[in-house]
Amino acid sequence: MHPVLELVEVMARLRDPQGGCPWDLAQSFATIAPYTLEEAYEVADAIERGDMTDLRDELGDLLLQVVYHARMAQEAEDFDFADVARAVTEKMIRRHPHVFGAAERPSLDGQSAAWEDIKAAERAAKPAAGLLEDIPLALPALTRAAKLSRRAARVGFVWPTLSEVMAKLREEIAELEAEVVAGDPAKAGEELGDVLFVCANIARTLDIDPEAALRGANAKFMRRFAFIEAALAAKSVSPRDSNLAEMDRLWDEAKAAERGRT
Repeated sequence: MHPVLELVEVMARLRDPQGGCPWDLAQSFATIAPYTLEEAYEVADAIERGDMTDLRDELGDLLLQVVYHARMAQEAEDFDFADVARAVTEKMIRRHPHVFGAAERPSLDGQSAAWEDIKAAERAAKPAAGLLEDIPLALPALTRAAKLSRRAARVGFVWPTLSEVMAKLREEIAELEAEVVAGDPAKAGEELGDVLFVCANIARTLDIDPEAALRGANAKFMRRFAFIEAALAAKSVSPRDSNLAEMDRLWDEAKAAERGRT
């Protein structure tokens, strides 16, 4: 039996009311959805670490999520795994007319533009909805902000230049500072959201993935803080026993050491 079909059969057995797994039988789309997101992040993590063994395993876990959702849909007589595979196959063929049709092969940039045009046509063929309504709520907020602004930019709702976006960032930072001084946490939170949204617009303007940029910043922070911990441990001191001035000095040393390696 083909491995994918075998996996489909395993899931059917797990969900069988007669002798299946009680935990698997108790699940629903809503309860499984968080695991689906988690597995997607674990795939991304394995890729970032360059661990091919982990990547194989995590891709298997992600595939299991697809099979799981498809099985529950089959039980509800909505669709099954074959329908899922068929739909994505048809979509890939439809979105690659330069491969499966007679369209001229475009440049990389031209292909990206054509892809967006095809997706726009697909959205237009669906029942009337707002331009932004099909951007998933479950996306990480920074990623969703970048997608929202990119979609709006396609119809001209966009700051024309990077300098104008940067000016907007300074404006939003000033508004955040004003609310902080005013002592209104709710309004400060709203203004902070505006600052982050403009940062996502900067990422879109520069063609930078904001989530990847933030992951890089997180990794850098962890690396530099580990340097601080190691330097303090060499003196038998913990961060709790140190102070900001000392840790800030060690932070600068960490930065200098990183620059020395580049």
